[in-house]
Amino acid sequence: MAKVYDVPADIFINKLSEDLKNQDIPAPDWSAFVKTGTHADKPPQNSGWWHVRCASILRKIYLHGPVSINELRSMYGGGRPVGYGAAHHKDASGAIIRNAIHGLEKLGLVTKIEKKGRILTKQGTKKLDVLATEILSELIAEKPHLSIYR
Repeated sequence: MAKVYDVPADIFINKLSEDLKNQDIPAPDWSAFVKTGTHADKPPQNSGWWHVRCASILRKIYLHGPVSINELRSMYGGGRPVGYGAAHHKDASGAIIRNAIHGLEKLGLVTKIEKKGRILTKQGTKKLDVLATEILSELIAEKPHLSIYR
């Protein structure tokens, strides 16, 4: 069985976001109007950005868990220019990450460990590993001559 490490991140996140759209994880009403953090100039242009962010958070928890919301804020943050000087790091929005994690907890994919952060449940790990296996088998079927996927 393939793991999340074995497949390209962009393909994995796109497939997982499509899967999350079919489940009961609705985007909040305010998601059409907010920026993703103080470092961002505009709101996301992709209309399905909420599910993409949820999928990305699931992948980050898989790779780095247990992970706290503040650590995720730092991971999703970016540089913000200050005057004429160099850019300084600004954290991403905590409300977006918190609401996404609460939705994932309702689905039973993520659980909280006291004083440490969030980790994937067995159901969540299985879901991501099965999806990674499907993606890897598709990649091998498309390009069997590439040895990178063997």
